[in-house]
Amino acid sequence: MTERDPFTVSTKYWHTLDDGRVQCDLCPRFCKLHAGQRGLCFVRQNLDNEIVLTTYGRSSGYCIDPIEKKPLNHFLPGTPVLSFGTAGCNLACKFCQNWDISKSRETHRLTDEASPEVIARAAQKLNCRSVAYTYNDPVIFHEYAIDVAQACHEKGVKSVAVTAGYVCPEPRREFYRYMDAANVDLKAFTEDFYHKITGSHLAPVLETLEYIQHETDVWLELTTLLIPGKNDSEKELDEMTRWVVEKLGPDVPMHFSAFHPDWKMMDVPPTPKQTLIRAREIAMRNGVHYAYTGNVHNAAGDSTYCHHCGETLIGRDWYVLTDWKLTADGKCATCGTPCAGVFEASPGHWGARRQPVQLRDFVT
Repeated sequence: MTERDPFTVSTKYWHTLDDGRVQCDLCPRFCKLHAGQRGLCFVRQNLDNEIVLTTYGRSSGYCIDPIEKKPLNHFLPGTPVLSFGTAGCNLACKFCQNWDISKSRETHRLTDEASPEVIARAAQKLNCRSVAYTYNDPVIFHEYAIDVAQACHEKGVKSVAVTAGYVCPEPRREFYRYMDAANVDLKAFTEDFYHKITGSHLAPVLETLEYIQHETDVWLELTTLLIPGKNDSEKELDEMTRWVVEKLGPDVPMHFSAFHPDWKMMDVPPTPKQTLIRAREIAMRNGVHYAYTGNVHNAAGDSTYCHHCGETLIGRDWYVLTDWKLTADGKCATCGTPCAGVFEASPGHWGARRQPVQLRDFVT
């Protein structure tokens, strides 16, 4: 048996094929691996005829962010979230803006180490209301994320998944059993985009969205990065937002974010601000109650409004809360209409700060 380092752990979502290869059953990519081979995500490997996770307990860094940066606008607004990621990804998005992490093939980038208990202790002592699994997709560090979430729950700290939603049904059920909120990237609304630009498929993502919304208590928000000429047509945005209202309901917030040239799409121009405003208008016209613009300065598109009377419920300027007109039980203070989300009697006051932290300070 191969000697393993402390960061390599056994997993359970795999099976052996007739030809001796081992198939990973975590995501719909179904990587079929010979001995020693790694999947496209890079962090899951065929070792001793089983699939192992090779980055358990390792991270590319830890940082306290505003929860609105995930982005989550209806989950404990104004509060700080302890964020971390590992390396690798099970998609191959040509526009990836975290490509140095998600496409890393060098585990020496993972310079920080922390057990689930240390992360939970740090979040509690740093007064973070939640921990976010982000920067790269937590699906690929499934076992580590779940263990961290369990440790966090024991200390009253919630868990947030920032994910593309590309995961198989059985591991999906296990994963979301331990999550409290999720922001899922709905990258486009055509199979052509998913296949050619992300190296994946649309249908499994839509299945994940419906599962989260209808089969779990996880608070769900969506983000779509609008790329000029690729997924920003009025027809596609109309179809996408109609699907969201019909299949998920009008209360699922949608975030439309601006693309900036990166990685393998340096030849595509940045997204004009007006494109995001137009997408938000289409979404609201089709019945989405809460639609937002992202990555551009647009206070109107950052803020939350009552879908009944139009009152500003949560004013925002970037990540700073400027107004709060929700009652203690999460209703419009003007007309009494409930605002969908997970709210407390008063908002947090973390603001726009981004604070890197060293978790070794919390090891006992």
